[in-house]
Amino acid sequence: MDFEVTIGLEIHVEMKTKTKMFSATPVAFGAEPNTLTSPYDLAFPGTLPLPNKQAVINAIQVSHALHMKIDHELHFDRKNYFYSDLPKGYQITQNRRPIGSDGYLDIDVNGKINRVEIERLHLEEDTAKQLHFPNYTLIDYNRAGIPLIEIVTRPCIHSSDVAAKYVETIREIVSFLGVSDGKMEEGQLRCDVNISLRKVGDKQYGTKVEVKNINSFNYIKIALEYEINRQKELLTKGEKIIQETRRYDEEHKATQSMRLKTDAVDYKYFPDANIPIIKLSNEFVDNAIKSSKELASAKRSRYQKDFKLNDYDTNILLSNIKIANYFDECAKSSKHYKSVANWIISDILAILNKNALTIDRFEIKPQTLVNLIDEIESGKISNKIGREIFNYMIANHVDIKTAKEKLNITNQQSDDKVIRALVIEVLDNNAQSITDYHAGKDRALGFLIGQVMRKSGGKVNPALTSKIMIEELNRRK
Repeated sequence: MDFEVTIGLEIHVEMKTKTKMFSATPVAFGAEPNTLTSPYDLAFPGTLPLPNKQAVINAIQVSHALHMKIDHELHFDRKNYFYSDLPKGYQITQNRRPIGSDGYLDIDVNGKINRVEIERLHLEEDTAKQLHFPNYTLIDYNRAGIPLIEIVTRPCIHSSDVAAKYVETIREIVSFLGVSDGKMEEGQLRCDVNISLRKVGDKQYGTKVEVKNINSFNYIKIALEYEINRQKELLTKGEKIIQETRRYDEEHKATQSMRLKTDAVDYKYFPDANIPIIKLSNEFVDNAIKSSKELASAKRSRYQKDFKLNDYDTNILLSNIKIANYFDECAKSSKHYKSVANWIISDILAILNKNALTIDRFEIKPQTLVNLIDEIESGKISNKIGREIFNYMIANHVDIKTAKEKLNITNQQSDDKVIRALVIEVLDNNAQSITDYHAGKDRALGFLIGQVMRKSGGKVNPALTSKIMIEELNRRK
C-alpha cells in the first residue's frame, strides 16, 4: 500500500535584540537565572507593553526574504492560557493579522527545486525556560519576553529531506540577515513538526500528529523518518492514527507520546487593549528592507560569478556567517580570491576546529592574511615559507615582519641573472639529469630545480626558476 506524506512546519526564531519584545529588559544568553526580568515582563499592575522597534524591523526583513506580503499595520493579540512558563497568564502575539503572509521558499534537494509555501510569519514574545529534574522543575524567567518570530508553512512538504533542508535554509536566512544566530542547541531556533499520511489518491488529509521542540537539524530528519515509518506500519495493519503530540527521544532515536489532542485548544484570543494599532509608513518598511544584510543566496551567486569559486569552496565559506564575513573582508583588498579561500578552508578552519574557536576570535585578521598571500602571489616568498611564517605568527603572536626576522627569512630572489647563473651551475654539474629530462623523465626537472633551491637556501622564486631551467634545458638538446 502506497502512502503520501504531508508535512507542515512551525519554526520559532528567537531574535537577537538588545532588549525584550515589550520592555527595556536586556537580553543575554547564559545570564544567571531570573536576573533579566522586570515588572513589565511579568505584567505587574500599572505596567504597559511597548513594542520593540528593532524586532519589527527584523520581522520585516525576514518576511521580505521569504517573498511575503508585509502588513503595514501592527496588530497584537492576547493568547490566553495558564501554564508555569507563562508568567502573565497570556502571551502577546499576532493572531488576526501577522506581519508577513503568503510567502514561499524554493528548496533545492538533489538538484530538484521544491517550493515550500509559507502561510504566515508573526511576532510574539517567548515564554520562560523550564529546567526539568527527576522530582521537580525550575523556571528561568530570563527568556520570558524575548522577541520571537514564528514561521508557519502550509501542509505542502512531502519528504523528510525537503523538511530538513527547509529548516536549515531558514536558519541560514536569519543568521545571514543578522536577526538571530539560529543556534538550535541554545533554543534560538525551535521546530515543531506536523505530519500525516494518506493513501495515494485520497483527497482528505490523514490524522495529524505533532512532534514538538526538535532541537537539532539532524534530529528533524531522523524524527520524521521514524514517524513516517511508525504511521505506515499502523495504517498497513489497518489501525488508526491517534491525534496526539509527541516528542523526539534523542537516546532511542524515536518519537514518544506526550499527550492526546482530542479537540482544538481555545486560547480565547482578543486584541491587546494596551497596544494600539501601529501604522507602519511605506518609508519605514522600505528602509527596513533596504538595510537588510546580504543573504547567503546572493553571496553564493557573487562568489561563483565574480570570484570564480567552485561549489565546494563556496559551500564551506557559507557554512557560517562569520566565516563568510572573514572572507568578504579579505576580498575587499585582495584579488587572489581562490588563494584566500584555500587558506581559510585548509589552514584557518583546521586551527579553529583544533582549538574550538570561532573565526571572529582568530588572531590573524583578514588584512594580515591578505598581506601574507600577496607576498606569496608576488613571488617575494614561496608558499612553503608563507606557511612557516603563518604558523610562527600564531605560535608566537607576532606580525609578518617580526616572524620573518625571527625566522631569518628574506624575500625571494627574483633577479633573472642571479637565478640563471645558479641554473647553469647546476646543469653543468648534472649531465645525466639533462639526458634524463630529454628522455622524458619528468622527475629530472624536479631534481634540478631542487638543486637550485638548495644552493640558494630556498630563497629563489620557484616559478621563475622553473621557467629559466626549462629554457636552459631546451638549449642543451
